[in-house]
Amino acid sequence: MKFWRLSFLFLLLTLVLAGCGEPFLSTLKPAGEVAETQLTLLFISTSIMVLVILVVVIIYLIVLFRFRRKKGEENKIPKQVEGSHKLEIIWTVIPILLLLSLSVPTIAATFKLGDVKDMDKVDKDGNREALVVNVRANLYWWEFEYPDLGIITSQDLVVPTDEKVYFNLKASEVKHSFWVPAAGGKMDTNTDNENKFYLVFDKEKADEAGNLFYGKCAELCGPSHAYMDFKVKAVSRDEFNQWATAMQKNKEEVQPTSDLAKQGQEVFQANNCIACHAVTANDARPETARTAPNLADFGNRTRVAGILEYNEENLKAWIQNPEKFKPGNQMYKEANLSEEELDALAEYLMGLKVQE
Repeated sequence: MKFWRLSFLFLLLTLVLAGCGEPFLSTLKPAGEVAETQLTLLFISTSIMVLVILVVVIIYLIVLFRFRRKKGEENKIPKQVEGSHKLEIIWTVIPILLLLSLSVPTIAATFKLGDVKDMDKVDKDGNREALVVNVRANLYWWEFEYPDLGIITSQDLVVPTDEKVYFNLKASEVKHSFWVPAAGGKMDTNTDNENKFYLVFDKEKADEAGNLFYGKCAELCGPSHAYMDFKVKAVSRDEFNQWATAMQKNKEEVQPTSDLAKQGQEVFQANNCIACHAVTANDARPETARTAPNLADFGNRTRVAGILEYNEENLKAWIQNPEKFKPGNQMYKEANLSEEELDALAEYLMGLKVQE
């Protein structure tokens, strides 16, 4: 009896928890065309499985109660159906129909979502019509390059809503997997080849989520795999154009406006941070030379290191001891900076803004 009570409790919890999920993260609250298509396929496959289970359970119960051994009928043999062509046709046709009902929409969706030929479509002036983003996964951070716009940024991906955004995916050191749960399924980033796909971010869903979606790495890539997050800012096309224009103009380092920030700039340069971190969105270095996140517009980031709440204390803690927050990262184990230097660095970095 205890077993059945526990089973009922777990079933109830499963049904309740299945309805949980935030609009910026949940796969059950699709925020675009790709996610909606994939959720439909999930419902179809789940419905088929539930139907099969119900039919099997019903048949089992019928056999169990109707043909159970009764007193005085121990030697009675039920009617045999061996060799029945009718039954053989039924239980052959039914699985075929079930497979077709699942395979046809799955194949159709696979070809539809895998169609990226419009990625290279150009207008009469030779300019690419679609927005393309080169995604490069690193240990443990994400780089986003807009090749047609001449923009490189990190950790915060900015995209327009209600249009297809195409992605070229690649990894630097080990395999990762690019995943925005609310927008669509994951896609691997490999070191030896590029994967391509597209996502669409619905404006109404983006407004509901505060124009911010969470991205994850969905491939076990090392000790800080769970901390390899990024954020997606889904905004209107006008807002995206304003952001892109501001980033394109960011060809020189944003100059600090306070004495403390100027001290931070000096600390940044004295410790040769610029050797790894670019501070402008127009980073001309080749991909192999970009070994750390681009810090252009760092002052408008939504997280520190992709995982910590964006504030001065967390920024200083990260600078001083990145290994504590992301074990195995390629920055350094621990810095030896004074409190004054940390204050100055935080002031400088938080002032790197291309837009107010």
